[in-house]
Amino acid sequence: MQPINYQLAAYSDLFMLIAAIVYAAAFIVFALDMASSSKTIRTLEAELAEQQERTDAARSSEARHKQLVGAVGGPTSTPAPDHGPSTTAPPAAGNAVGDLVDEDMDYTGATRRPAANVAVALMIIAAALHAFAVIARALAARQVPWGNMYEFCTTGALLVSVVYLLFLIRKDIRFLGTFASGLVVIMMAAATMGFPTPIAYLQPPLQSPWIVIHVSIAVLASALFTLTFAMSILQLIQHRREAKAPTGATGGFAFMRLVPPALSLENWSYRLNAVGFMMWTFTVIAGAIWAEASWGRYWGWDTKEVWSFVIWVVYAGYLHARATRGWTGERAAWLSIIGYACVVFNFTIVNIYFPGLHSYAGLPG
Repeated sequence: MQPINYQLAAYSDLFMLIAAIVYAAAFIVFALDMASSSKTIRTLEAELAEQQERTDAARSSEARHKQLVGAVGGPTSTPAPDHGPSTTAPPAAGNAVGDLVDEDMDYTGATRRPAANVAVALMIIAAALHAFAVIARALAARQVPWGNMYEFCTTGALLVSVVYLLFLIRKDIRFLGTFASGLVVIMMAAATMGFPTPIAYLQPPLQSPWIVIHVSIAVLASALFTLTFAMSILQLIQHRREAKAPTGATGGFAFMRLVPPALSLENWSYRLNAVGFMMWTFTVIAGAIWAEASWGRYWGWDTKEVWSFVIWVVYAGYLHARATRGWTGERAAWLSIIGYACVVFNFTIVNIYFPGLHSYAGLPG
């Protein structure tokens, strides 16, 4: 076994700290963009009003053209009735949420939102620094970087950031930036302050190829559940806002005009939860196979095993209830939130306060 490269491990710690600072900066800029949403909304609505005016002018011109053609056609032609310019009013402040963001998470305006763009750039820089820190720690000990709670948390935070940025390529989910960057900062803080673990070799029970398969999929599933948790929180806020103000009055939640409708958030959360559930199913199965190879049994009702199964049951119930029982809206969002609460409980409380066969993987060494 080759010796640990402590210098590279020190660089990992340094870059981890720098990445956390940049994530915090991204969170602040995302929050500023959210706070300045009123100005952004006015700009978007002005663009929409201008587009509507151009459309109305084109329709009016077309109607006059038809009238002229009918007049030239002679007395047998019946000219189209002149109703004057279109009476369709341009969208005003306070229209429905869908006027700014459609159900497919596409913005109907073209405003660049420079603060949000700066925050995204900071997230990209932070993710690059974070990735170097995680990879450097892995290379320093020549093992996977998720052998304890510190490493699981930092790697999980990296995947939350990467999944968010990759999804951002397909859909404009800058509205999730405050939540995604905030959760990443919390995870980084929890890792460095709550579970500080010096670099060391994996303990013997973890020295198995299954740690690559089992834990990596669990981390990725947890990252997806983190994003759907943020979507579910926004869904609850948006749902209540839509119910109280069907005309779109923003009240004290102006930034919610930049968030897609509650139904759109629910649909995307459902899709991501379905993918995360399949990954978690594989996690439970792979864990059982690993348990048989290590301890001679597939299932032993260890606390960690029980709560992994509880998470599976909650998300299975969520998917089943929404697909077949019509559990939509707030009930679906709460089920998703409860599922993520179980994930957090399994990772923190179970690892720290419930001794079991998996305790070596959770407590700082």
